Amino acid sequence: MYVGEALIGEGPEVAHIDLMIGDKYGPVGVAFTNALSQLSAGHTPVFAVIRPNLPVKPPTLIVPKVTVQNMKDAEKIFGPAQSAIAKAVADSVEEGVIQPDRAEDLVIVASVFVHPHARDFNKIYRFNYGAAKLAIKRAMTGFPDVKKVLYEKDRSRHPSLGMKVTKLWDPPYLQVALDIPDWRQMEQVVKTLPRNDHLIIEAGTPLIKRYGVDIVGKIKEIKPETFVVADLKTLDTGNLEARMVADSGADAVVISGLAPLRTIEKAIEEARKTGIYSSIDMLNVRDPLELVKELSIGELMPDVVELHRAIDVEELGERHAWGNIEEIKRVGGGKILVAVAGGIREDNAPEALKSGADILIVGRGITNSRDVEGTARRFLRLMKEEIDQYRVMTDF
Repeated sequence: MYVGEALIGEGPEVAHIDLMIGDKYGPVGVAFTNALSQLSAGHTPVFAVIRPNLPVKPPTLIVPKVTVQNMKDAEKIFGPAQSAIAKAVADSVEEGVIQPDRAEDLVIVASVFVHPHARDFNKIYRFNYGAAKLAIKRAMTGFPDVKKVLYEKDRSRHPSLGMKVTKLWDPPYLQVALDIPDWRQMEQVVKTLPRNDHLIIEAGTPLIKRYGVDIVGKIKEIKPETFVVADLKTLDTGNLEARMVADSGADAVVISGLAPLRTIEKAIEEARKTGIYSSIDMLNVRDPLELVKELSIGELMPDVVELHRAIDVEELGERHAWGNIEEIKRVGGGKILVAVAGGIREDNAPEALKSGADILIVGRGITNSRDVEGTARRFLRLMKEEIDQYRVMTDF
């Protein structure tokens, strides 16, 4: 069995095709037979024909995705959509995408989307022809392969999603920690921060303690496309707090490395279930590398390991060490991002990046700055260009 999908066009005439191609005596043949013999009101299938009394080969069944409400809807299916798909199948055989000697052995079931507001028959035909042709080619060539899917899964955005789900696939990043428990001040910071693909906003622990995880929603209202971290520093009920963070709309939860191992594991498990990142804050953890090794035994690795110097310790002038970043990444199989926090300034940020840090966490150095935007931009200049600036998506 071969499966293919394609979306081509724009406006009400946009065409979206899902199809199956397979042996007439196999599963696709069974689906073909069932579709013809078990009719559904508003979704009655129709043979694709080149012209009346001349069905295409391989035999192709068109099943409307959108309920056909009236004869105007039916005209679009029986007219331009049907003709386009029949022509696409015939051309695919002629061009060798479907081998001609297999045309008698295969059948095709094509699920076809035609919007009720579509009016332009020329566009309906051309968009459906293009989508069907592309879906057939993709089906017969096995597009996409797994490597392509894994590469694109965090980089691509579905046009109908209505929001942006940001993933951290292109480090390094700047994470601005809103760790002052005054929303009026932090709100101005969020509004002032530049829009940038390499910017992360952290709802700091003091801010969350005062306002709750609902503060995440307020941040998202201002910067809806920005990756937001909820720094709960979870110490117990890991699954519950990870779920709370996910429900709030945040993209990541921070768990304390001082929590019991089972709490950390349950938080990571819940984060995976809900599709958010898990970050382990190593504040006061004697040996962060050893904790990462313990987690690797159970194969429940966090997405981010945060090497963190406390504000109170920072005031004593102690220098944070970043020497084990590469070893942490090695134990994590190269899939862990390492963040550094505590005393990150413009003068030592390059050193942190050179040491292998993927995320620079900066709090008061930006939030207390007289020029929040300018300071953030100077940090961001150390990062890469905007992720999508030169990225052009094509059908393939």
